[in-house]
Parts: sequence; C-alpha cells; structure tokens
Amino acid sequence: MGVYLGTSACFCCKRPFTYNPMRVPSIPADVSGTGTREPVCLGCVNAVNPQRIANGLPPIVPLPGAYEACDESEMVWD
Repeated sequence: MGVYLGTSACFCCKRPFTYNPMRVPSIPADVSGTGTREPVCLGCVNAVNPQRIANGLPPIVPLPGAYEACDESEMVWD
C-alpha cells in the first residue's frame, strides 16, 4: 500500500505546500478554457473567504484530508 502527496507552490501566494492531489482546492490556471487547474494552500483559502462571503459567494471549504497524503486507491489517472 502506498500514499501520494502533492508538493508545489500555491497558485496564489507562490509558497510551497503539500496536499492531497485529489482533494486540494484549486482554481483555473488560465482563462483560455483548457481546464488546467492549480492548487491553493489553506492560508490563501482562509484569506480569500471573508471577501467571498462579503461578495455573497459561499466560502471555499476544503474537503477532509485536503492537506494530507492520500491512499493510492484514491488516485485517478487520466
């Protein structure tokens, strides 16, 4: 049995962080519509949520385990 842990820079703050690649919150990387998404760290999620709420949007709620390793059985390979 193995585990997977993503590590990269947060798309927003550019700080490195680790995450579950199947559960981490992500945002579109570009406006061209390619579907490419980039991960966002918990600090940035927490920083943006007050503004989202003030604008009438729901807060971003990370899935349980979003910033932990995931079991290999969770991985989906496209």
